[in-house]
Amino acid sequence: MARESYQEQLDQLRSDVLYMGELVGDRLRTALSAMESKDDTAAMNVIEGDAEINQLYLDLEGDCVDLLALQQPVASDLRFIAASFKIITDLERIGDLATNLADYSLDAERDVFPEVDIQSIGDETLDMLETAMQAFETEDHDTCLAIADRDDEVDEMCRKASEAVVRDLMERNISNGTDDAEIEQLMNDVSRLLLTIRDLERVGDHATNIAARTLYMSEGDDQLIY
Repeated sequence: MARESYQEQLDQLRSDVLYMGELVGDRLRTALSAMESKDDTAAMNVIEGDAEINQLYLDLEGDCVDLLALQQPVASDLRFIAASFKIITDLERIGDLATNLADYSLDAERDVFPEVDIQSIGDETLDMLETAMQAFETEDHDTCLAIADRDDEVDEMCRKASEAVVRDLMERNISNGTDDAEIEQLMNDVSRLLLTIRDLERVGDHATNIAARTLYMSEGDDQLIY
């Protein structure tokens, strides 16, 4: 009976990690939508909901510690518990990044740099996260490796976007007669957009971390970790 209870705890942990992935993915999706539509209400919902993600992380962290301290996990179970702990850490950080994006959207001016397609980058990183969680659920080796390849593509998208912002700023005609408030607003928009690009790149990094831990969990393969 004790071993059955232990297996139930492992199954519940897997379900809870998947739930956390769904919750974080939903918050990221809402933040991206808020940025696109300038929906301040949606942005505030993401910001105010960050506490829920933080509490879920703490609860699952406690579950992982209890399983390690009170049970005697065999090698495969030990890898699963350790991977789960690392994955919820990445999910919590993606939740923080979604909160950042929602916060940026509250003050952002739309179409200041229309040639920079933030939404495409955001959609790609969101899909990476969702695919990584599917790989965790099914322990899919090939999908984990594919996510790592996609991260290189996202890095390149972010590099080009950042360069486009800087290039556009340098090409703008800012004369001595330009209003100081206008210049300040422009610089704030540039800073906010560069931070947005940076945070989306980090979402991709965390999704890749999830794939890396999943690969190690399922096969003991650490090639994506190092």
